[in-house]
Amino acid sequence: MKASVSDQRSILDIQNFDFTTTSLNAKAAGLPEIPAINSLTIKQNNARDLRIAAETELNDVKRELNRAETDVEQVVSRINRDEARLASGTGTAKELEQLQHELVSLAARRTELEEVELEIMMRVDGIKERIAELGAEESAHAAEIANLEISKENALTVIFADLKAAADDRVKTAASVNPELMALYEKIRTSNNGTGAAALVGNQCKGCHLTLNTIELQRIAGLPEDELVRCEECRCILVRGL
Repeated sequence: MKASVSDQRSILDIQNFDFTTTSLNAKAAGLPEIPAINSLTIKQNNARDLRIAAETELNDVKRELNRAETDVEQVVSRINRDEARLASGTGTAKELEQLQHELVSLAARRTELEEVELEIMMRVDGIKERIAELGAEESAHAAEIANLEISKENALTVIFADLKAAADDRVKTAASVNPELMALYEKIRTSNNGTGAAALVGNQCKGCHLTLNTIELQRIAGLPEDELVRCEECRCILVRGL
C-alpha cells in the first residue's frame, strides 16, 4: 500500500493518542482512592451492622429492665402496705407477728431484685457505650470516604479532560488521513493488543522492541518514502525517517 509521508506520521500520532487513552483509562481505573474507598465502605458497613445489632439488643435489655423495675415496685408497694398495717397495730398479735416475718422476707426479696435491676442497668450502660463507639466509628469512616470521594472526583476530572483532549486530537488528525490507511491501522491495532503503528528507530521497531536484521533494513532503505512498511515480527505499520 502507498501512503504519503504525512499520512504515515499522522498514523503514528494517532497511535500515540490511542496509547495515551489506554494509559489514562488504566490510571482512572487504578486510582488509589478506589480500593481505599471500598475498604472503608466495608468497615463502615460492619460498624453499622454491629450498631444496629447493639440497638436491637438494647431494646431487649430495656424491656428486661422494665420488668425488673416493676418487680421491685411491687415488692416495695407490699412492704409499704405491711409497714402501715404494722404501725397501726391493727390485728391480733399473731397477725402482727406474721407481718413482721413477711417484712423480713420482703426486704430480702427487695435486695435480691434490686441487685438484678442494678446488673441490668449496668448492661444497658455498657450497650449504650458500645453503640456510641460504633456510631463514632461509622461517622469517622463516612468522613474519610467523603474526603476520598472528593479526591477521586478531582483526579477523574483531570483524567477525563485529558481523555477528551486526546479524543478530539485523534478525530482531527484522523480526518486528514487516507481512509484505507486508517482502516488498516485499526485492523492491525485490534489484533495486536492496541499497537497498529510504531516508529522505526535505527534498527529497532518501537512496537515490539525487536531488532530488524540487516537484510530487512537494506530492503526497507531501498523502498520509496510513500511505500508502506510493516514490521515482520508484530506486523504493525513502521514509520520511517523520524
